[in-house]
Amino acid sequence: MDLDEAADRLYGMVPGEFTTARDALAKETKAAGDAALAKQIKALRRPAVVAWAVNQAARREGLLDPLLDLGRRLREAWRAQDAEALAEAGRERTPLIARTVRSVRENAEAAGHPLAPAADLEIEQTLDAAVVDEDAAEQVRRGRLTRPLSYSGFTPAPVRPAGRAGRAGESREAERKPLEAERRRGEAERERRVKDLERALAEAEQAAAEAERSRADRAAEHADAAREHGRRAEKVETLTAKLARAKDKLEAASHRLDAARREEAGAERAARSAHLRADEAREALDAARSAEE
Repeated sequence: MDLDEAADRLYGMVPGEFTTARDALAKETKAAGDAALAKQIKALRRPAVVAWAVNQAARREGLLDPLLDLGRRLREAWRAQDAEALAEAGRERTPLIARTVRSVRENAEAAGHPLAPAADLEIEQTLDAAVVDEDAAEQVRRGRLTRPLSYSGFTPAPVRPAGRAGRAGESREAERKPLEAERRRGEAERERRVKDLERALAEAEQAAAEAERSRADRAAEHADAAREHGRRAEKVETLTAKLARAKDKLEAASHRLDAARREEAGAERAARSAHLRADEAREALDAARSAEE
């Protein structure tokens, strides 16, 4: 394994898995005896979410090909001083970037990682840089970005050979018009995108405020329910204690009742026995009296 293979493997992962996988791979490589490669692997940076999304799009066969092909044609037109080709590429540039931004977003969502609305602008800037700048195009093609790209310069104006200086002014003016129109379209598209993002942010903030109000209402209801539950629990606890004491008293009364019943039964038996003895004594007395007579 070399650094290219390691980077291809790591930058194909989701950002949340990158650091752990990178450190494990560096440790494994060092244990295998290649400390220099392990150090290089350890130095690889975790990609930002937008960079990851563009990397995944680059790995998806054919997804970025139209955009990269447009960039190649645009740069060739610059080098060839082909104003017509520049104008044609300029007309394609803005709508193609917009379509590709949507494709990058959809690809990320299909991979299970939806992007925030604000990510579209960074994706657009990265793709625009790939169209204008050859180095940026190569970085995008390799699929190992760690951060979004941007291109801060203007579209280069064609450079005429010295022998054609007599017509240079007219030629530059003719070529500048489609370039200027393309630049204005790009600025208008970016302004529209910024407004869309601002509107999405305002809607998200409004939704967050409403959610916060709802959360506060639910929290107040929860607090009221907790207080009511506390009061009821305290009352139940009091009644439970009273019931326990009443049960104890009932049990004691039951014991006394049982004892009284037993004592009453014993007294009844004693009374019957006494009555029987009295009857026997009375009969004996009557018998004795009759004998005397």
